[in-house]
Amino acid sequence: MENYKMTASKRVQQAKIIRIFRKIHRTTGIFLFVFYFIIAITGFLLGIKKHSGGLILPKTQTGSSTKLVDFIALDSLQQIAQKEIALFLKESKPSQIDRIDIRPEKGIVKFTFKSNFYEVQLDGATGSLLQIDLRRSDIIEKIHDGSIIDYYLGFESGFFKLIYTSILSMALLLFVITGFWLWYGPKRMRKGN
Repeated sequence: MENYKMTASKRVQQAKIIRIFRKIHRTTGIFLFVFYFIIAITGFLLGIKKHSGGLILPKTQTGSSTKLVDFIALDSLQQIAQKEIALFLKESKPSQIDRIDIRPEKGIVKFTFKSNFYEVQLDGATGSLLQIDLRRSDIIEKIHDGSIIDYYLGFESGFFKLIYTSILSMALLLFVITGFWLWYGPKRMRKGN
């Protein structure tokens, strides 16, 4: 009889834990639903960016030479890229370069900028403009990791991104733990019967 009381007591305690975990799981899910929905959509788009036919990530053009020795000096290419983006955006001052991507196998050099989401592709050997296009993938990535807020508010430190990713990663860990217990707890209770 006493053995039965311990089992019943344990069952009540386990049921209480399951109810607490269900409440945590539900409440956290309600508050963070929109954020996880955005992360899921943007994550999917980032996963297919190279297979989007140039819609998400601009197609890489082909230059006149695939030999690096034929490429003109990088500082000259940088000046050309800054001039081309300024003309394209009708800006008076040159945009600050964020990244330079050299693709010798394609014969091109790509430039991205800190103040906008455009990419300039130049022929590495001649310096001629091959393409200027919007990098939607960079916008999507900033939305995905929350740094879009830092970008628009001018936070160089990435403060918002740090807070955003910390909260959402800890919440996801909490979802995994509570979700596992919501699945396993009732199985354990049934097994005890």
